[in-house]
Amino acid sequence: MKFEEYVGKTVVVTGAASGIGKAQALAFLENGANLFALDINEEELLHMKRAYPVQFAYSIGSISSSEDVTHAVAEALATFGQIDILLNTAGLLDGFAKTLDTDEALWDRIMDTNVKGTYLMTNAVLPHMIARKSGVIVNMASIAGLVGGGGGAAYTASKHAIVGYTKQVDLDYCREGIRVNAIAPGAIQTPMNQADFEGEAEMAKWVAEETPAGRWAQPSEVADLTLYLASQTADYIHGTVVPIDGGWTAK
Repeated sequence: MKFEEYVGKTVVVTGAASGIGKAQALAFLENGANLFALDINEEELLHMKRAYPVQFAYSIGSISSSEDVTHAVAEALATFGQIDILLNTAGLLDGFAKTLDTDEALWDRIMDTNVKGTYLMTNAVLPHMIARKSGVIVNMASIAGLVGGGGGAAYTASKHAIVGYTKQVDLDYCREGIRVNAIAPGAIQTPMNQADFEGEAEMAKWVAEETPAGRWAQPSEVADLTLYLASQTADYIHGTVVPIDGGWTAK
């Protein structure tokens, strides 16, 4: 999918070292964007830097740390001069733990990354976007933000929070030139769910069978949707959560 409009624009992506975040980063780089990544894992980011030495820069840190977030956003602005698009993609799964199996440490870890991290990144970037009267934010929700069964208690709660946060931030700032939407993936084959494919891959087979489309999706498919949602073509889409789930939530 090609969008000439991204040439010269700057995109900030969290969780860019693997899975959906990596696919999003590569998609925007291939479309000519400058890209700044924030992740806790450096190895894959070094590969991207070698492949795109001018377009790509990164910072190592956690989105749950206000210091790391502040530093990353400052570095992005110092490197590229502006931030046009923010992709809040980084997130953690909870192993489908029910609430009685969720201790406080797990709850805090999921909420700190999935919810607080999105909040910190948004608040760090938003003032710059408002000053320019232009900006697009795409948050990563999940089918677990729309229905039960897509994760455990903490993960499902966190993704429902992202859905509400997305709608409220767009409502509060859309007249300031800001557009905020979210993507709700279903079964996407990423390193986060690699355990489902181990051994006889019984879990992966079951998920595919339960998905009306009959298969898992690839991260590149989510990246293509992101390219569209962040583009001018989608300018009238506001505060919306777009499922990409093979029909899971249609059941």
